[in-house]
Amino acid sequence: MRQAALIVAAGRGTRAGGDLPKQWRPVAGRTVTEWTLSRFSHMDEIALVIHPDDRAAAAEAIGALPVRLIAGGADRAASVRAGLEALTAAAPDVVLIHDVARPCVPRAVIDRVVAALETVPGAAPGLPVTDALWQATPEGRVGGTARREGLFRAQTPQGFRFRAILDAHFAHPGGAVDDVEVARMAGIDVAIVAGAEDNLKITGPDDFDRAARILETMDGHTLRQRI
Repeated sequence: MRQAALIVAAGRGTRAGGDLPKQWRPVAGRTVTEWTLSRFSHMDEIALVIHPDDRAAAAEAIGALPVRLIAGGADRAASVRAGLEALTAAAPDVVLIHDVARPCVPRAVIDRVVAALETVPGAAPGLPVTDALWQATPEGRVGGTARREGLFRAQTPQGFRFRAILDAHFAHPGGAVDDVEVARMAGIDVAIVAGAEDNLKITGPDDFDRAARILETMDGHTLRQRI
């Protein structure tokens, strides 16, 4: 299968703090975007969807990697659609849609998603919920508990047969929480594969330090030499 990675990096990431959107901030010696792109350097094609104001920062992050830059839209769904549309000229068999703010995704997670797409039209990594779940009252008190059986924490990359997810996105009315929801509304069967605790999404200021620790204990030094 010809494989493409679609990295969504057009957001502003205001919850992460700082003077720059989180994808352009440094972590463990490289920007978040550089680390994320490096995780998919083995793919047949990489497309990076960016805010129009970020072209210079993106060009620097790409370096020598053959990455296609695509202007994003008003929200994440519009950015994904723009990226998918840009890939149609030489359409891949499968596409992995990934949040740029997950720079620590292990190669094993990526491989599991790709392997699943040999037999199913959609696949995404997830982690089973193991903590107790509370229901809160309007006053911020514990009002009850919720069952956690069968619940998973969603991660990316979320992979799909290309034509199926392209059609699903252009038919979707909007408001989906992720690409799996878009796919399911179009009737696409999505398998859950094992995610990883290290595949964190950088959201708040403290996440940068955690991401740096993970990268340093994964293959960070090797990646720096290769980029």
